[in-house]
Order: sequence, then structure tokens, then C-alpha cells
Amino acid sequence: MSDSATPKKKVVKVEPTKAAAASGTQASEGAKGDRVWSPTPEAKSKATKLRIFAWVGWLLAIGVEAIAIFVLLRQNPVNMWLLIGAIVVTGALAITGSLLWKKANDLDPASKSNAVRFFIQNQLGAIMTIIAFLPLIILIFTNKNMDGKQKALAGTIGIVVAIAAVAVGIDWNPSSQEQYAEEEHIMLQLTGKDEVFWVKGGSVFHVCAEVPDVNRESADGQIYQGTVADAHAAGKSRLVSYWDREALNYCGYSQEQVDAVKAGISAPAAETTDTAADDTNADDATTAGDASADEAADDEADSAAAADAAESDS
Repeated sequence: MSDSATPKKKVVKVEPTKAAAASGTQASEGAKGDRVWSPTPEAKSKATKLRIFAWVGWLLAIGVEAIAIFVLLRQNPVNMWLLIGAIVVTGALAITGSLLWKKANDLDPASKSNAVRFFIQNQLGAIMTIIAFLPLIILIFTNKNMDGKQKALAGTIGIVVAIAAVAVGIDWNPSSQEQYAEEEHIMLQLTGKDEVFWVKGGSVFHVCAEVPDVNRESADGQIYQGTVADAHAAGKSRLVSYWDREALNYCGYSQEQVDAVKAGISAPAAETTDTAADDTNADDATTAGDASADEAADDEADSAAAADAAESDS
């Protein structure tokens, strides 16, 4: 790292997430040679609690929807204020559930190896919101106890709130176990340790504390230092996309080092391991060849010495 570049703000080391010695918080090699990431027990537990709270929010939203359908829409005349209030409350509960679910997915993401599960886990907020709103909106427009203006007003409010809640429920850039594994691999290959930097209020994490992005004004004026898992637990979605420029321009790494890391990213973990094994075997073969050559040279020297001795005796 460059000696001339120093962070302008205080660097605070985050307390590592609690995990067992073999918790698997770093990228490891899977059965097919792919890099695999798994959360710490603490992160897994927190994600489970958040998912439970998310389900509570969604079920309450569906409960309010049921009250609106089976009670409010059967009134004659329909109480518009109560109906609009039910729509707003349903939207608020659905959005709360979706935000909690997204936070849980940041702590414990799905794997892309199972495409169906990956889609459902990341878009469940949008799916539950549609379930909470679609029947209600349909029944508003088909209700016989409301006139055209009332249907238009309640229906429009319902559609607007539903669209907003669905938009929040959609995970536009979902995290994955593969992404986290690659980020840890990059940092381990580049710096030799699982350590990244971020600021409160930022959405991504960075290679070192000297980069301009983390030294700009932030919410509390501090730079946080921790593992990739710590950064994701703090709500940071990913490693900055231009990590290679950061490494070159601000963190003191050479182009050769960055290129070596990029080459390692494109190669499967198993291939990297095999290459290392091949290099080791090659080194062993070279060493063995050198030893054989040395032995041959020693034999030749002994023969020459014996010939000189015989010539001297004669």
C-alpha cells in the first residue's frame, strides 16, 4: 500500500461476526469446483428472525385485505374512509415485510445454482404484495354497493399503492452466494486477507481506506473496516465495480497483481487448485532432475579422480 496516501477520516474496525472456527464465512470449494459461500451462524440466525417478522407483516397485510373484502365491501353504503385506510395499511404492512425480507437475503443470500429457488426467494416480496392487493382491487371494481366515482377513487388508490409496494418488493439486483464468494476471493487474492472498507450511508464497499469514495463527507465521518460478511451485514450490497482501479490508483497494488486476480476470477476454484498442484509437481520434478544431474556430476568427478590417481601411481 502506498505510504503517501493516508485516509482523511478515522478508520473504525468492526467487531467480527461471531462464528465457529469452521463456520465457512470465507469462500470455499464446492463439489463441482465452484466457489461456495455460507453465512456465519450469527448472520443465519438474524436472517431467520427477519424472515419471520417479514412473514408476520405479509400475513397481517393479507388479514387487512380480508377485512376489507368480507366486511367493508359488503357494507351498503361502503365506508370509503375505512376502505381507503385499509388499502394504505395493507400497503404499509406489505412494504415493511418486503424490506425485512430483503435485509434477510443480504445476510443469507440464495445460490444461483437453483434458478427457481433463487427467483422466488428474491422476489417473494413482490409476490406476496400482489396476493395482498389483486383480489381487493378486482372486487372494488366489481362491487355493487359503490357507484362509478367511488370505484374509480378507491380502485385508483389501490392500484397506486399496490404498484409502489410491488416496486419495493422487487429485488432489482439480488445478492447471491456466488457473488459473495467471488468478492471474498478477490480480496484474499489481492490483499492476502478478507478485509474491506465502507462508510455509513454508502451502498458498496471498497478495497482500502485511502480511496476517495470513503474519504468524502459521510453520515458520521468514519470509515469502517471489516470482512466481506461484515460489510454485507452492514447493508452494503457489493464490492465496488471498479475495484481494480482503486487497487491500482490508491491502494498501492501493481497492474501485474490486479491482472493475476482477474485471471483467478475467471478460472474455477478447482482449476486454480489443479494449477497450483501442477506447479508443485513441476517444482518437484525440477528438483529431482537437478539432484540426478548433481549425482551424475559427482560420479564423473570421482571417476576422473580415480584416473588421475592411477596415472600418478604409474
